[in-house]
Amino acid sequence: MPHISKQPSYRLHKARECAVVTIDGHNHYLGPYDSPESHEAYARLVSEWRSRPTTSQTLDSRTAEDAGGLSVSRLILAYWTFAQFYYQHDGQPTKELACMRDAIRPLRRLYGSTPVGQFGPKALKAVRQAMIDQGLCRTLVNNRINRVRRVFKWAVAEELIPASILHGLQAVTPLRYGRTTAPETEPVKPVPDAWVDATLPHVSRPVRAMIELQRLTGMRPQDVCHFRACDVDMTGSVWIYEPPQHKTRWRGHRRQIPLGPRAQQIVREFLTLDTSAYLFSPIEAEAERSRMRRAARRSKMTPSQARRRPKEHPQRPKGTHYDSDSYRRAIEYGIRQANRSGVEVPHWFPLQLRHTKGTDVRKRYGLEAAQVVLGHKHAAVTEVYAEKNLELAMRIAREIG
Repeated sequence: MPHISKQPSYRLHKARECAVVTIDGHNHYLGPYDSPESHEAYARLVSEWRSRPTTSQTLDSRTAEDAGGLSVSRLILAYWTFAQFYYQHDGQPTKELACMRDAIRPLRRLYGSTPVGQFGPKALKAVRQAMIDQGLCRTLVNNRINRVRRVFKWAVAEELIPASILHGLQAVTPLRYGRTTAPETEPVKPVPDAWVDATLPHVSRPVRAMIELQRLTGMRPQDVCHFRACDVDMTGSVWIYEPPQHKTRWRGHRRQIPLGPRAQQIVREFLTLDTSAYLFSPIEAEAERSRMRRAARRSKMTPSQARRRPKEHPQRPKGTHYDSDSYRRAIEYGIRQANRSGVEVPHWFPLQLRHTKGTDVRKRYGLEAAQVVLGHKHAAVTEVYAEKNLELAMRIAREIG
């Protein structure tokens, strides 16, 4: 974690009659006071100090040759201090931090007390095998192993371990399809409209609007969860929604989502005077559910029930907005309710709505149109989300096959 405390000052050391700066409790003498050489040395030392991790809960300065006795647990602890600062947004940890925790857990369990100098490619393969034994799929195992390597890459950049350790770990190739016992996962497929239509009557009004909005625009689940009126340009006939935070924001990409007339009508039903509030709120969904229960009530409310008030500090308070997990659980609830009512609805999840939109746009307007709608930088990514148009291949087969 880079230093955010007060910068060490450039001072005159009267006894030695030279410039001095104190960093982490150690004096560094810079040469004649106010000379160009002293200012250059001061700027260099401060820059190096700011780029280093904080001294609390991290490793002491050491040369690469001294890293042989450094344990893997201490290295993980040092990296975790950095990761908690790096993987955050608005003071809250991002999902990547949780992914890093899951990745390094088997590393610490198996090799926590092992010196870093003894952790090589075979040890990394053993960590990978432990992940396979957990039943993790091939792609997830590869992703977690890459995160483990990221820990050692960071340590090399901080000059905590020699680069030769990282080079050895990079020699471990990813698991290949059909050449491992790790299970394979099915690719995400578009969800049929019939499944979605059967689920809609059994979810709350905000969740129903989120599903419809995502189905019309192809936005990601996290984009619809964090939808706010202040992030929408409503000046034109087609509104433009630009999420302040999105999946590729860290790469410097902008995400602009056009909202047509049907999407605008959905949004209008939830607009309030507070444009900075999240449009779709679990609190509103719970209030609506309570109103429906009271309306369907047949017996008279007892006096004790009439006097009952909501808890001031509930153990599980409703959030101001949905996240990807709560949105998915709300849809799963609707699917269960639909199945209980006698309508058989297979399991589906929000990301499939994005695949459905991409496939439909590609079928009507081509791959480039699907790339624009889904907001992908490269068309190769769109290939994953938009199913190829089989009808075109079938027509060619009929004509020339």
